[in-house]
Amino acid sequence: MAAEQQASGSVSQGSDSGGFVRFENVQKSYDGEILVVKDLNLDIPRGEFLTMLGPSGSGKTTSLMMLAGFEPATHGEIYLNGESINSVPPNKRGIGMVFQNYALFPHMSVAENLAFPLKVRKMGRAEIEERVQRALDMVELPEMGGRRPAQLSGGQQQRVAVARALVFDPALILMDEPLGALDKQLREQMQYEIKHIHENLGVTVVYVTHDQSEALTMSDRIAVFEDGVIQQLSTPDELYERPENSFVAQFIGENNKLNGTIKESKKGIAKVELDGGGMVTAAAVNIGSNGSRTTLSLRPERVEIEPKAGSVPNILTGVIKELIYLGDHIRTRMEVAGNDEFIVKVPNSAGNKPLAEGKKVKVGWKAEDCRALDPIS
Repeated sequence: MAAEQQASGSVSQGSDSGGFVRFENVQKSYDGEILVVKDLNLDIPRGEFLTMLGPSGSGKTTSLMMLAGFEPATHGEIYLNGESINSVPPNKRGIGMVFQNYALFPHMSVAENLAFPLKVRKMGRAEIEERVQRALDMVELPEMGGRRPAQLSGGQQQRVAVARALVFDPALILMDEPLGALDKQLREQMQYEIKHIHENLGVTVVYVTHDQSEALTMSDRIAVFEDGVIQQLSTPDELYERPENSFVAQFIGENNKLNGTIKESKKGIAKVELDGGGMVTAAAVNIGSNGSRTTLSLRPERVEIEPKAGSVPNILTGVIKELIYLGDHIRTRMEVAGNDEFIVKVPNSAGNKPLAEGKKVKVGWKAEDCRALDPIS
C-alpha cells in the first residue's frame, strides 16, 4: 500500500538518517504463528506528535508496548535516536509513560509521585524540588503538591500523570489511551491541554487511541492500523480528505459508501455504474480495471441537497428518511441509490429550503469529492 511504501521508504536510507524513533521490519507474535504486528516500518521525527489509531486488535497498542520495552519484538529492530533499544530494559530507555488508569501511587502526595522518577535517577534534593514545582506549573496545578491522588478530580489526576511523565525531561513520551476514563467534556479539554504542552515543549509524543476525533484534534501525523499493518500514514487533513482505501475512509469520520462497477477510467476520473441505479463520476484512487467492483467514499458535508442545475456533475434522487436537529446542522438520513443510510449534513442557516421526512429531493456532489476505492460489501 502507498502508506506502507511511504513509511518504509525512509527506512531504507539507513539507521543513521531516519527518524528519532524508528521501527525497522518489526514483527510481533504471541504464539509463534499469528502476527499481530506485520513488518512495521515507521520513522517518527524528533518533536512530532504521532498517533497510532485503529480498532481493538489492530496492533497499535502492541507497537507502543514494544517501543516502551514491555513487549519484546519477535523480529526486527527498534531504534531511539539512532541506537537500537531491543535489548534495553524499559527503565533504561528514558521514556515517559502515561496510561489510562494514571498509575499514580495512592499513598504518596502529588509532589512525591512526581519526585519518584527523579529519586530513582538519584538527583539531588534541591533539583528534585525545582523540577517537581516546574512540572506542576506546566500542568497548571502549582498548589496541589501536598494533596493525595484521591483528593483530585479525574482531570487533575490525569494532569499529574502527564507531569510525572515530563518531570525528568524525557525526549520521548508514550501515551496509551490516556483520556479513555474521562467524560466527554473533560476529555476534549485535556486533548487541547496535552496538545499545547507538546507544542510548548517540543517533546516527541507517540499516542495510542481508538478515538478518531481525538487523533484528528491532537496529531501532527496519524498512522491508521488494521490487521497489524499501517493502512495509511498521513496528516489529519490528508487522512480525512484523501483516504487511500475503504478501511480508512470508513474508519475516519462519517462516510457514505456506494457500491458499483467501473465502466471507464481515464485521467484520474472513474465512471461508475451504481448497484442501486445511476451513473456517477469519481476520483479514481484505488481501483482495478474496467468491469471491476468499487466502493465510492463520500463525506456527508460534501453532498448538496437540491443543487443548482449544472453546478455539479453527479445528481441523483433521494428520499428523506429521518431528520435530526444538531444545532449547527441537520443530520439528514436518506435512501439514495439503494443505500438507506446515506447521510447529508445540511447547514442550519437562513434561506435553506424546509426539509420533511418522506420527501423526494435531488442530491449532488463534485467528482473530486467522491473517491473510488477498493470494494467492500
